[in-house]
Amino acid sequence: MTDVWSRRSFLCAAGGGALLLGAPAVRAGAAPVAEDWAALRAAWRHLVLGGGFPASAEPFRSRLAELGETARGWAAAMAPAAGSLWPDLGFATDPEKMMQSYYRLRTMAEAYVRPGTGVTGDTALLSALLGGLDQMHAQVYHAGRARYGNWYCWQIGAPQALLDVCVLLYGELTADRLAAFCAAVDHFVPDSAVAAYGGTSTGANRVDLCRVLAVRGVVGADPAKISLAADALAPVFPYVTGGDGLYRDGSFVQHTWVPYTGTYGAVLLGGLGLLFALLKGTPWEVTDPGARIVFDAVERAWAPFLFNGLAMDCVSGRAVSRGLTALDARQVQQDDHTRGHALLAGILLLAEGAGPAERTRWRGLVKGWTARSHYSPPAADRSLGLAPLAALAELEADASVTALPEPVGHRLFPSMDRATHRRPGWAASLSLASQRIAHYETGNGENLRGWHTGSGMLAWWGSSYGNGQYSDAFWPTVDPYRLPGITVARKALADGAGGDWGAPRPDAAWVGGSTDGEFASVGQHLRGLGSTLEARKSWFFLADTVVCLGAGIRASDGVVVESVVDNRNLGAAGSHALTVNGAVQPSGPGWSGVYRAPGWVHLAGFGGYVLHGPGTFRALREARTGRWSEVNRGGSATALTRRYLTLWYDHGTDPAGAGYAYQLLPGADADRTGARASASGWMAVLANDEVAQGVAVGSLGFTGVNFWRPGVAGPLEASAPCSVTVRERGDGTATVCVADPGRVVEALDVVWDRPVAAVLSGPPSLLSVVTGLRLRLRFGNLTTAAGASQEVVVRLGGQRPPDVVRAGSRPEEDHEWRNAPDGAAGSRRGGASARPGDGGGAFGGNRRVRGPGSGPGGLGRGLHPLDSV
Repeated sequence: MTDVWSRRSFLCAAGGGALLLGAPAVRAGAAPVAEDWAALRAAWRHLVLGGGFPASAEPFRSRLAELGETARGWAAAMAPAAGSLWPDLGFATDPEKMMQSYYRLRTMAEAYVRPGTGVTGDTALLSALLGGLDQMHAQVYHAGRARYGNWYCWQIGAPQALLDVCVLLYGELTADRLAAFCAAVDHFVPDSAVAAYGGTSTGANRVDLCRVLAVRGVVGADPAKISLAADALAPVFPYVTGGDGLYRDGSFVQHTWVPYTGTYGAVLLGGLGLLFALLKGTPWEVTDPGARIVFDAVERAWAPFLFNGLAMDCVSGRAVSRGLTALDARQVQQDDHTRGHALLAGILLLAEGAGPAERTRWRGLVKGWTARSHYSPPAADRSLGLAPLAALAELEADASVTALPEPVGHRLFPSMDRATHRRPGWAASLSLASQRIAHYETGNGENLRGWHTGSGMLAWWGSSYGNGQYSDAFWPTVDPYRLPGITVARKALADGAGGDWGAPRPDAAWVGGSTDGEFASVGQHLRGLGSTLEARKSWFFLADTVVCLGAGIRASDGVVVESVVDNRNLGAAGSHALTVNGAVQPSGPGWSGVYRAPGWVHLAGFGGYVLHGPGTFRALREARTGRWSEVNRGGSATALTRRYLTLWYDHGTDPAGAGYAYQLLPGADADRTGARASASGWMAVLANDEVAQGVAVGSLGFTGVNFWRPGVAGPLEASAPCSVTVRERGDGTATVCVADPGRVVEALDVVWDRPVAAVLSGPPSLLSVVTGLRLRLRFGNLTTAAGASQEVVVRLGGQRPPDVVRAGSRPEEDHEWRNAPDGAAGSRRGGASARPGDGGGAFGGNRRVRGPGSGPGGLGRGLHPLDSV
């Protein structure tokens, strides 16, 4: 239905409908016969087309009519010639055009078989389809033909579309045609494509390849192909510790260095849902216990990046640049909302194979996200195929499903240098880069100016405002040197600077942080892309604010260095009022202002900023014009103009140790922003230098410090680089969360200058503890913890109940316990081992590493409280 489809949009249009589950398509234990193969084809056809939706009701009536008109237009425009089937899709040297030609044929086939399109069963359309299939086979996609250009077009894009056509038109295709098409697929996608798990056969790509093999087996009645497809999924399931795949902390990486939950991850999610459904009840049903990891990942990996139906751009890689494509005659935009809708459909699909409780919860989550998609409802998404659209519409109408609210909590993803923070009324995401994760990804001429995404881009959305912030032509019109939250040297970079496929990675290890699942301390040792820039940046994610600190900002490139507080997209004609220290500023485009350490700023319709200084602060209103073709070579060249309000600290040329400190207050009005600026005692900045950065907020019981080096900051002291987050609770307990973001610490002492009566739980990495007037925690080797937070729960001094106070002891005495070796008297054996990132937190993630028996009143493995009876 679209002229040019990305991997994500093609998945959306091709699947996600209601499933045929519970009735085996092939009799277990028997060799498949003709009726079994017919049942498998029917199952795939149903997955592709969906069913049960009212074709005469909106939005289906209009979408079916549009599908028919599109198919009729493409049939009329078809002009077979040497090297092309359509004049605008010459494939002699560009396999992308070959793949797009097959996408058009698939859409024409869908229009032919779907009722309500106006061309259902149309003989002229069928004639064009058959002629087009023959032309493509004869000229380019046939056995013996050598590949050229992008491998994906030959092994995934084209064969998936071709095989779908074969299923949809099975009764119209001769045996010779089917055999020839299957032979072509076998040539380009041989069994060896999944013989080893590596190269281009990992993660989402492996699932795509297995889909090709499985449907090839269905079309050609080849059980060996289906068996190979099912077996070849096995390497996708286990957690990985490097490279492509799912990590224990919920990260999903593709292309080795790139966070990709929102696009490649969506392909993996949707592809597995399709294959699980197709093979259910057959001899090839996927029964690998490892598949449980994928079901767990729905709430650990995908759900944290969904908000009001959108998928946060920080995990969509180069796909953020695909907004409008030059060859799409319909000019249907892809954005964070359309990517989110694909994920919603994928979760619904996978839910049909989940347990009853999971299925109920996931359907509630999807219904909630759909209901809150006020900016871009799925029903209005023209990139969404009819099958997933029908599934989402059915869910919306199901009164038995209760829409669940957005959860509240913080999630850290150390294995892909990302974080999400969710509060009542707003959500935020943070993008970082390190030795492990790229600054950004470019490739195939896409995302040419995403250079500084990983330099601390802080994106945020309100529950009822700002949901189009990054959807409304943001990426082609924003100043790429002024992404919100980043610190950057304004040194001119070439398109695609640093290299393709995640090549540009900084020589920085300390990137990550610590969290208790609600609040967090996150930091980044920033090294600029293509510049000498170096900085220490920290974010403290709290109840109604994100506190942002910068220190040690230095460079020697002869250019200005800036730290961008925010860069708000005001739309095509926005003139939102800006107030600085109570005075409303001019609203016309082109206005700019310069201030010395102002107290606060408020932007109407968005929120407030409390600027603690020091330094020169600037504000700018500007109308910026850009084109999708400037950030993506396949993009539309139509000029787009959007207005921006940019706020930043100007550190001057070649700063030598500059810094900043400010608070972001999403959704705050001017009065609340001004009140926060006046509340001098609300927050204390404990440190903001190249040794440590930290803050304390007494009303929240929060203390957070990122130690870049051994040092002291307020009540906390660390013997090695680490991140520490402390939360004091109203029940007399506190949690101390410690992490080694750099993954280099082999021994660590953390001291909290606060009376502590006892340790209630701790992880296996905790070797010993001293309690009393202050708390001393000694950790062992943290290099294998993958940056995960190590959580220790303590009872604060003066809060110990009498039954656990040892006779003769005093609350202020120092007592010590140690993590005894296994087998020693009193040590605890067995139980679940602590795993980085397991459990807890929003969507069941960022369970801090604690160990068996953890929780109030429990003990970690081998921990001995010497001060208890």
